[in-house]
Amino acid sequence: MSNLSPDRSAQKEKNSHFLSRTQVVILGVIGLLLAICVSSAWFTQDSVGKLPSSAGSTKGRGATPKAIVDVSSWQTAEALAQLAYSAEEKDYAEQAERLADHSVDQAFAAAIRVATLSAQNRQLTGDAKAVADRIDQLQLQVAQDQSAVKQLAAARAGTKSGAEDADDTDLQVAKAQLQLDSDELSDAQEDLARATGDERPQIQSELSAHEAQMKSYDNQTQAPGQLAALSVGQYGTLARRVGAWNRQRTRAQLLDQAGKQAESNVRALSAMHNALETKAGAAGNGTAPAQDQASRLARLQSRSIERQLLSIYDDRIQTEQQLANVYKKWGAHLQVQHRIVLHLIFKSLAWVLAMGACMVIAIAVLRRAMEHPLLDVRQRHTLRSILELCIQIIGAVCILLVIFGPPRQLGAMLGLGTAALTVALQDFILAFFGWFILIGKKGMRVGDIVEIDGVGGEVLEIGLMSTTLLETGTLAEQGYPTGRRVTFMNSFAVKHKYFNFSSTSQWMWDQFDVALPSTEKTHLRAEQILGVLTEATAGDVQLAEREWRGARVPGLTDTRALPSVNLRPSGNEFKLQVHYITRASDRFETRNRLYQRVIDLLQMPLDSTTGAQSGSARRS
Repeated sequence: MSNLSPDRSAQKEKNSHFLSRTQVVILGVIGLLLAICVSSAWFTQDSVGKLPSSAGSTKGRGATPKAIVDVSSWQTAEALAQLAYSAEEKDYAEQAERLADHSVDQAFAAAIRVATLSAQNRQLTGDAKAVADRIDQLQLQVAQDQSAVKQLAAARAGTKSGAEDADDTDLQVAKAQLQLDSDELSDAQEDLARATGDERPQIQSELSAHEAQMKSYDNQTQAPGQLAALSVGQYGTLARRVGAWNRQRTRAQLLDQAGKQAESNVRALSAMHNALETKAGAAGNGTAPAQDQASRLARLQSRSIERQLLSIYDDRIQTEQQLANVYKKWGAHLQVQHRIVLHLIFKSLAWVLAMGACMVIAIAVLRRAMEHPLLDVRQRHTLRSILELCIQIIGAVCILLVIFGPPRQLGAMLGLGTAALTVALQDFILAFFGWFILIGKKGMRVGDIVEIDGVGGEVLEIGLMSTTLLETGTLAEQGYPTGRRVTFMNSFAVKHKYFNFSSTSQWMWDQFDVALPSTEKTHLRAEQILGVLTEATAGDVQLAEREWRGARVPGLTDTRALPSVNLRPSGNEFKLQVHYITRASDRFETRNRLYQRVIDLLQMPLDSTTGAQSGSARRS
């Protein structure tokens, strides 16, 4: 049976929920965004370790739309060389580049021979036949032009000076004709290549582009790297060690992919070698029909090209195998670095955990020490809070130094730190400058009666950062001390306003109301009260007017300080408003004294003669 009230039961049920509805919604949105980010990272992870693996990978990099020769081996080696960090890695990268360059050169040589073999075995028909016949004619014409140029050049060398001009003209004409026929021959050869699908011109173009790229790459200077044992020592912080570990992991993935690519090239080249060897063996073992000399010559040339291709394939297979071995050795060396960096990461984590444990132990020891009975409870609590905060700050700074290390750009860090401290400590900075205002000529002193932000009181202390008052109430309240000490940051002197009622010549107009019955002689009673006020404040009036004239403040020199009364009807009676001058520090004493004089006057019977005499005295 439960004795809980309905309100307490509802409160208990509300507290039983670990998360509120708003927190659940926020966590749901965060979880959804996290799932989207993780899934996107998973589906795009293959783009991180992507290396060129096909001949078509050169597309979009300034090469032909579809390359004939596969240069992926060189592209892979070039990409991995940019990632080499230590001296050992750079050595492996140089070996990989040398082997890949040799493999690509052999690939171009094989491609040219395959294209030549294809062109020799191709039967020309139709337009291709006509273009070939035209090429033969142009070749004969070019040979004749070359012979004519040689003859004219020889004749000009033996001619006398008188006939040199004519011979020179004939020689120039012969050279121009040779150039024209040569251009026509080149154009016809290109037409034949397009008509027959000859790939040799495009292969030559790709080879020229690759040689130009290699020449530019060879001219680049490679910075020497440090030994692996020394290079990993440069990662002095936990953040840098984690970053190096991630980069090594990425390089390991790329090296594994490059090794698999080289092994795939070995298998592909082996298959091409075996197929060509089978074809060449079958062609050599067969019985050749009777052929003329030209056909036999073409057949022998084709078999020679096939044997050259077999030799090239053997060389490329061996090169790709060596390249795969280099990548494996490079990967094994990278695993050693990976292990060293992982060891350094665990050391940094151990330091972080040790510092955290030291913080916890230090705080526990501090709390135990603060239980000493010699200290006051409030002093112990304050001292313990300060020391705990110091321990936490020191521990956090040490942990941050282990994780990120000391700041490198000291000037920028100091600038940012100064700006942050200026924003965070702006109240303290204003309080410091406000202290100069408060101790100035127009400030305040200990013992002054002041009002700050609606709180009035007597100044007890003016410190460098704060001012302490003994609260007595605002200007409109009775000025008795409440016993409370009120402390203000000195920034109020800069950002706000304050009133000081204790400074020299600090006079103020005060007022109070007096209720008078509605009779025929009410105005006589008002004149009596005015006479009493004039008599009671005569000394303050003279002193205030004299100080105003001596101060020579515009607007105060000609101001009179005489009291006045205003009689106003209020229902069935009259309300008399009394105005008089008094010092701010003596405001309450003066008001009490005038209260007493007015009460004594109201208790006396109204005498018209007295009222008239008082009125005559006021008018005089």
